[in-house]
Amino acid sequence: MEIRQLNTFKVVAEVRGFTKAAEQLGYAQSSVTAQIQALEEELGTPLFDRLGKKILLTEAGARLLPFAAEMVRMHDAAKEALQSDATPSGTLTIGAPESLAAYRLPEIVREYRRLYPQVKFVLRPGMCFELRQGVRAGQLDFAFLLEPQGEATDLHLETLVEERMAMIAPPDHPFAAKERVQPEDLAQESFLHTEPGCSYRGQFEQYLQRHGVTPANSLEFWNIEAIKNCVMAGLGLSFLPLIAVESELREGKLAVLPWQEPAIRVATQLIHHKSKWLSPAHREFMRLVREHAQKWKE
Repeated sequence: MEIRQLNTFKVVAEVRGFTKAAEQLGYAQSSVTAQIQALEEELGTPLFDRLGKKILLTEAGARLLPFAAEMVRMHDAAKEALQSDATPSGTLTIGAPESLAAYRLPEIVREYRRLYPQVKFVLRPGMCFELRQGVRAGQLDFAFLLEPQGEATDLHLETLVEERMAMIAPPDHPFAAKERVQPEDLAQESFLHTEPGCSYRGQFEQYLQRHGVTPANSLEFWNIEAIKNCVMAGLGLSFLPLIAVESELREGKLAVLPWQEPAIRVATQLIHHKSKWLSPAHREFMRLVREHAQKWKE
């Protein structure tokens, strides 16, 4: 098995397509196909089921993937170790949930790319449980999480800042004039939620359940911008990180409701695998993240 073949296999599995993998790797599609076929012949088993245009890992492919990711990671780490005193270079792959990718990371990414233009920066969105798995599988160098603080035996977790949450409504909503919104007030309201699996959505739904509250209607949206626009249009209330709505609050497009705030706590956290060798590019990224985290706390 060649490292090049294993890396191609890993990328095909991640993007779920030979054409997309060829574009990402800069190969001709025929080269990607040839590498996968050679790997399958050497291992004596198919690694992908090719269902028309759809590509799925076989059982053997799924077993190989974490080993391939680790071997590629070790190969890259070995190369970078020999240049440990050099200027940061290589590829930095970061994962983050949408709210952090949109409202916390842009300044960090912009500064990092300005300082180290020779580092290829890849940002992949995802749910927190997906990002944890991506770090464990070696598909991500780092991931940002937005969830309650916790621990993991195989991951290094660093809490950067506790995030404030807000229940939002249009400025002319009757609740905006109330001194306090009680749980029972929410029973007749419609709520606009992020996708299932979102940590703060889960905590908020548990809060409503504890108070015996069932909203009149619940709608799921694919991104936070859609939720904010629909709240401004009067389609319902929502529960989001304050960082995601600060500009709309300043402009008077949204209002934060004075509700009976429950003990819902989430924090922005940075994680990486404990066994990961940290290259100069990795260490500089962590340094920048910590610098910006200090500003977030001010």
